[in-house]
Amino acid sequence: MGYAEEKQRQLDSRYLRMARVWAENSYCVRRRVGALIVKDKMIISDGYNGTPSGFENICEDEAGKTKPYVLHAEANAITKVAKSANNCDGATLYITASPCMECSKLIIQAGIKRVVYCDRYRIEDGLELLKRVGIECVQIELPEAED
Repeated sequence: MGYAEEKQRQLDSRYLRMARVWAENSYCVRRRVGALIVKDKMIISDGYNGTPSGFENICEDEAGKTKPYVLHAEANAITKVAKSANNCDGATLYITASPCMECSKLIIQAGIKRVVYCDRYRIEDGLELLKRVGIECVQIELPEAED
């Protein structure tokens, strides 16, 4: 591995660790996911999974199933950018779990060119869609988080 590749791997690991910390903001019980969008080595947005603004911060129903209106971390990060003066063209999305199909469509439309994640989601059709359109998808395994 060359110097540039090693430097990029180190940056990717740092941003993923930051996304993992950001996931701690989630009120979800089943799974906490964090996301950062980085452009030109600047964090331009962040997100974590949770309910939309104005809803109670309870993500699961009485049976422990995720409520249908819970937003995924990457969707929250992308919509934050949409409300700002910035854009995602050419950006990298760092996310603690690989994206689902719905979020992958948002990633494509937002102009994100690279997705770096640590945990593989059980359904991989989102990753397959991203790869199909030429978005670079990189999995980096991180050591278990310390509490």
